Amino acid sequence: MSKRAKAKKIEPRAGVVTRQVLAEKVVADMMSRDAYSKWLGITIVDVRPKHVTVRATVRPEMVNGFGVSHGGIVYSIADSALAFASNTHGKVTVSIENAITYPAAVQIGDVLTAVAKSEAESNRLGYYRVTVRNQKDEIVALFRGTVYKTKDDHNA
Repeated sequence: MSKRAKAKKIEPRAGVVTRQVLAEKVVADMMSRDAYSKWLGITIVDVRPKHVTVRATVRPEMVNGFGVSHGGIVYSIADSALAFASNTHGKVTVSIENAITYPAAVQIGDVLTAVAKSEAESNRLGYYRVTVRNQKDEIVALFRGTVYKTKDDHNA
């Protein structure tokens, strides 16, 4: 009976930054300077190249006159997820067009999880979808964003 050789973990060469490491550094740097995402209570749950998951809880000061979360709060959480995901490649990337649909109301205390993923890319444009779910795994928002990739590098 032969023993299978254990797979060796491949380490990057010294000074080589992997796509995953770059993504994590860029998102951490962005979040450290993002006062609005901090005010929203956003936490970063998962970071991968062109894919980020964030989470936030709806607080009483985030509701509108109908007693449900203001649409701008849900939009902002989705927009932050888009910003983090679309910048993971290391170039400064900015949103140029977004749209959102709200299939369900969001209540005080709801824990929202926004997952942003790249759908398609060109040299200068990226197309992302962000799905926002509550703690019951119900979809509460569907967000689509188009981003422009500048030539500027992140300083992460």
